[in-house]
Amino acid sequence: MKLIVTNDDGIEAQGLLTLAGLASQWGDVVVVAPAELQSGASHQLTNNSPIRVDELSGGRYRVWGTPADCARLALNRFATDGDWVLSGINHGANLGVDVYESGTVAAAREAAINGCKAMALSHYTVDGREIDWPLAAERLRPVLERLLGEKLDPGFFLNVNLPHPEHDETRLETKTAPVDPSPFRNTFTPTGNGYLHTGIYHDRHRKPGSDIDQCFSGHISLSKISV
Repeated sequence: MKLIVTNDDGIEAQGLLTLAGLASQWGDVVVVAPAELQSGASHQLTNNSPIRVDELSGGRYRVWGTPADCARLALNRFATDGDWVLSGINHGANLGVDVYESGTVAAAREAAINGCKAMALSHYTVDGREIDWPLAAERLRPVLERLLGEKLDPGFFLNVNLPHPEHDETRLETKTAPVDPSPFRNTFTPTGNGYLHTGIYHDRHRKPGSDIDQCFSGHISLSKISV
């Protein structure tokens, strides 16, 4: 199996390094990831100018473009025989309407559009607490092992979000859940030169049983999303 790993936090992000190391247990890994932070880039694409790519050692490609660019380039140039595109692990959740704004999710969506199985993976974060990346890998391992072996219908991709509970238990229950369509409660605070977004992520609306509700309740949320 050949696994393409990308993200929107940049090629040096710890979440991507964690995912690449974990994915290597199931096949050959090719990393095609942005050179710089692209968080919130959504599904932007570079069509009218060349995209610089630096080939690094160990099957790694640093792309001076967006996450969706990375997925396109990987499947068209660097890993045309890729079986899966895995995007993440994002530093922060991509739940509910985040799926329309996230570069992490857009890379998976672009892969699905181009006929490749794809999965976006993110880690919810609680303010004031750091992510334990080795623990995150252990929690994600059984989920990846199962999902990589399952059939995925064309035109769909998967969106996985790890919770951030206070305990260190490695086995967390995975809950299949629909994407919550509720709008984010935006709050803007005036500053000296504009308005700063100050909405509190954890205070967003939670439809019972939705991806937001499951992840905030300490479960791994799994959503199957149509392109």
